Order: sequence, then C-alpha cells, then structure tokens
Amino acid sequence: MDNYNNGKEVWKRFINEGYIDSSVSPVIAESWKRCKKYGVDPLKGIGKKVSTAKLDYILKENKELLEVARPIMANLHEIVVGTDFALVLTDKNGHIIETIGNNIVKNEANKIRFNLGALWSEEAVGTNAIGTTLAIDEPIQVLGEQHYCITHHPWTCSATTIHDGEGNVIGCLNMSGDRSKVHSHTLGIVVAAAYTIEKQIALLRSYELVETIFESTSDGIIVVDKDYKIKKVKEKALKILDISKEDIHKLDVREIFKDINFNFDMDFYNKRKDAYFTDCNAYINGKRIACSANIVPMITNNEIIGFAIVFKETKYLHKTVNRVTGNVAIYTFENIISKSKKMKQLINSAKKIAKTKCCILIEGESGTGKELFAHAIHNYSSRFLGPFVAINCASLPRDLIESELFGYEKGSFTGALKEGKPGKFELANGGTIFLDEIGELPLELQAKLLRVLDNLSVRRIGGDYEKNLDIRIIAATNRNLLKEVTKKNFREDLYYRLNVFKLEIPPLRKRKEDVRICVNYFLNNLNKQNEGNFKSVDEESIRYLENYRWIGNVRELQNIIERAYYLCDDSLITIKHLPEFILNEERKCIHKVIDTPIISVENVEKNNIIKMLMKCQKNVIQAGKNLNMSKSTIYRKIKKYNIDLNEI
Repeated sequence: MDNYNNGKEVWKRFINEGYIDSSVSPVIAESWKRCKKYGVDPLKGIGKKVSTAKLDYILKENKELLEVARPIMANLHEIVVGTDFALVLTDKNGHIIETIGNNIVKNEANKIRFNLGALWSEEAVGTNAIGTTLAIDEPIQVLGEQHYCITHHPWTCSATTIHDGEGNVIGCLNMSGDRSKVHSHTLGIVVAAAYTIEKQIALLRSYELVETIFESTSDGIIVVDKDYKIKKVKEKALKILDISKEDIHKLDVREIFKDINFNFDMDFYNKRKDAYFTDCNAYINGKRIACSANIVPMITNNEIIGFAIVFKETKYLHKTVNRVTGNVAIYTFENIISKSKKMKQLINSAKKIAKTKCCILIEGESGTGKELFAHAIHNYSSRFLGPFVAINCASLPRDLIESELFGYEKGSFTGALKEGKPGKFELANGGTIFLDEIGELPLELQAKLLRVLDNLSVRRIGGDYEKNLDIRIIAATNRNLLKEVTKKNFREDLYYRLNVFKLEIPPLRKRKEDVRICVNYFLNNLNKQNEGNFKSVDEESIRYLENYRWIGNVRELQNIIERAYYLCDDSLITIKHLPEFILNEERKCIHKVIDTPIISVENVEKNNIIKMLMKCQKNVIQAGKNLNMSKSTIYRKIKKYNIDLNEI
C-alpha cells in the first residue's frame, strides 16, 4: 500500500510541478516528458477511435501480421486463461487490430476504449506499454502510476515491438491486466510470443519468395518424394501436360516420364554435378509430349529424399535456338524493288500464294533474289511469327545431309552428340523451311524428303517414332528442274510435290529497266552506312551498267556498286571506278555470243567457268565464289565438263 501511495505521490508531483523523483525509471521519465510536450491530458487517457473506413484499410494493410499473430495469440491466451489478462495486437502506429481476453477484462478495457480500432500511441493516450514500446523500440512493462494518464493506473501492461525481416517495426504485442496481478514473467512471455511471430513472418516471406520464384520461371516443375509420389506441381507443368492438379497427384511420376532414369545413388549425381539434363517424352492421357528435362535431387544428410523435375516442351527450346542462331526472315516484299511489269506480276502472285499452305518452287539464275522472295513470302504469311530456317542443300557434306535435315537420336552413330540433335525440319516447326539449291540434293535423300512432305512428319536417325510437323516448304534452284527430271537427276514425284506453285524470277538482263533503280537503292544503303560520305553515279556509268549482261544478276550488280563506292574518292562515281570487263566491248561481244540460242546452256556454263578460272589464275574456290557456286558445286562442274586445269 505504501508503494501504491508513494507512486501516486510521485506521479502527482510530476503532473503538478514537473518534478521527476529519482525513483522513476529513466525510460518512464523520458516518456512522461514526451507526453507533457505532446499536451496529453493526464486526467483522460481514452483511446482515440478511428473511422470504420480507416480501420478497414489498416486491417487490410496488416493482413499478413494478423494471419500470423492470431494463432500464436490464441495459444498464448490458452496459457494465461483465467488470469484476467487481455492480449492486444497493434499496427506500427499503435492502432489496435486484434484483442483476445475474457469478458471481465474486455468490459473494463472498453471503459477506456482499449479495443479494436483505437489508437494507443503516446501522443494519443500518454505513457503506456504499447505507445512507449513503439516510441523506443524496446520491450517494456508499465505498472499503475507509471502510466501518464490516471485512467490507466489500475492496469499493468507488458509490450514489445514486432519486426519484419529487415528489422522494421511492423506492430506491437501487448498483455494487459489488473495491476494487482502483475508478474515479472509477463514481459518475458510477451517477448517470446513476439519473437515467434517474427520468425513465422520471416518463414512465410521466405516461403512466398520461393513460391514466387517457383511460379515465375517459364519451365514446368514437378517435385516428388523418394516414393515417386508427386508433392508439388507448378501451374505451368499442368498446362504443358494438359492435366488437372487433382488428377496429376493420383499419378506416379514414373508413369509420366518413362524415359527418365530416376536414380537414388548419390554417386550418380555427384558425377553430374548434382543434376543431369535429358531429352525425354511425357506420356499423359495417351499423348506423347517431347520435352527437355533437368533432374535435380533434393538432398538431406547426404541422402536423396526426392527430385525436382524441371522441364519444358522441346518446341519452345527450338524457338530459343532459332532466335539465337538467326533462323528468322529479315526481308519483306518492300525490299524487292523493281519497275519491271513481269516482276510486279510475280510479286502480286507471291503475295497471294503466301497466304496459303502450299509448297512453292522458286526457279531463277544465281543472284536473282530467290532467297529474298522466300523471306518475303514467309513474312507475308500467317507464319510470320514462326521460325524461318534456310538451308543450302549444295553446301552440306554429302554424308551429313540426312542428319542435318532430319536430326538424330543419341548414340545413333559414331561422333553423334550424346544428347541427340534436332534436324532443320524440327527447328522449322511452326514456320517455314527454305531448301535452297534443291537440285543438288542426292537422289537417295530425295525419297526421304518426299516422305516428309507427304506425311508432314519426320523421324530422326535412330528414332523409333515420327514427330508431326506444321511447316511450309519453299524450295529454290538455279536449274531447270523439269529438265533434271528427264535426265533422271531429280525425282519426278518430288518435283510435282514441290511444284504446287512456281515462281520463275527473270534474270536482270531481261529487265534492264531495273538496273538504274537497283543502283540507286544500293547507293542509298551505302550512303546511310557511311554517314557524311554521300556519293552518286553519273549517267555514262549507268549506260555501261545497263548494257552489261549481268551473268551474276542483282548480286553481281550489288558487288560492283559496292566496289565502285569504296574506290571512288570523290562524290561522283564514274566509269573509271567500274571494272574493266564491263567497259570492254570485246567482253560484251563474248556475252552476246554466249547468249545466242545456237550455243547450249551447258556450253555457256562451261565457257563461263573456263573464263573465270583464267581470270582467277586457276584458283577454283575463288572462281566458284565469283560465279556464286559452292566449292562442291564448281568441282562437280569441272568434272562434268572435263575441264583440264593444266590446259588453261
């Protein structure tokens, strides 16, 4: 009783005189000073009620804290039940957001508005465990007259702050009751409970972080235990497999991934740096889905307790490969410039056929722009977002053509990649495959290509099933394929399968009105690439260029303009910057003779090769480049025409 009276006198003396007795703890003394500065009325001390709208906002803002703290507060209340204590949770500002206690305590608390939605900061109600612990961020017990307001003197309160993972104060946990029931252990109980809340919040946020990472990747993920039972599945995995969450949990993972070797031997994984990749199939509801999977073991105490299977459909991997390797079409019909009436008709026809799914055969001399048309057709079609895979049939080594086109499974032959490899047809799935120089394809491969075109499916070398394809085929050749058919160099059935629609691109010498427009186009591009170095070409040069026969067509013209551009030191390109053979009238006569219908195409080709070999001093590879022929093609032509290099 003496302590009570003494405490009351100490409190009165401070309120009336501002004097702080030495018996007042420094923490309480500093709090009283703050309260006097705030202008708190010591005779009141009623919690400040917030509006319903604001309370709703506060509760929503502290949803995580409430969800974690409620069960912990309920357990704590079970421990202290019957002790006439109330548990109170506040937000970081001191607003009460949850209370638990018996009716007797609640009735007394309501008298001072110590209930849901009330503000109990020092500024609002003076020194109290909630407001003061939030002010100093330390655990505190406030007893009787230590409270600044007289209405709180019958109470004892113990409170501590609650922090998030970064150490920020997010709330306060308080235990309040009759001052006569005060116990030194009360504060310890509150601190322990608050610590549990903090750890639970940290664990929850850690789980949410893992869950966010788990769901944010573009891969499908399935987590299984040691008994191969599925424990967790990512939404993306359900989408790939086209199965519900309920149904997949009924399955053994080995039923889905029959191709995967699930191994619980630690040595097996240690050799593979704790994970391994594999191409496999997912078998689900009678469907087979081609996938690439990464198998990651879950290890505890040096023992594998399960696996995470991270997988994605092979078709999405192919999209990535196509982006990286540049399997995209970069030209459109706007890049095909011409004044020629025939070319304009050809472009209009190509635009119409681009909207269909049919095969297209493009014939034309080297350098006329066959690949340009193929790019433009793809970009004008409904497949423009898909891959555009171009392959030159003449440039592939004969013994690798099949594996390049159709791919192979692992272990199919000596030197094969251990994980296998998709072929060009697989990579082109969903888009367009452009088979350039199709006339150079060996006869034995033509039969397999025909099967692919007929079935729209492909079987890898060493594979045991065919993969369905959704592709458009565009083929191109500088040969007359129909003549090659009559010579038995090209399969007739394949020719008609490819030749659903034919585009015959005329050579540049038959559309001389395009020479000037092409020259200006190439010059404009060079001027843009070399800013501040603008150049043009004089009329005399244009006349020479228009009279030249352009055996190499537009590609040859482009090379000549680029050469002249960089040889020219002035702003005007003249005939002195053009090659001698363009200016040489005798050379023009030779071209005229070659162009006469009396000489066969073979003789023209043979003469061109001989003359180019002479010009290149018998350098076969350079001659081939100048004639736009691959290395294998020019050697084959030399053999075909019995050209003796020693006699040149």
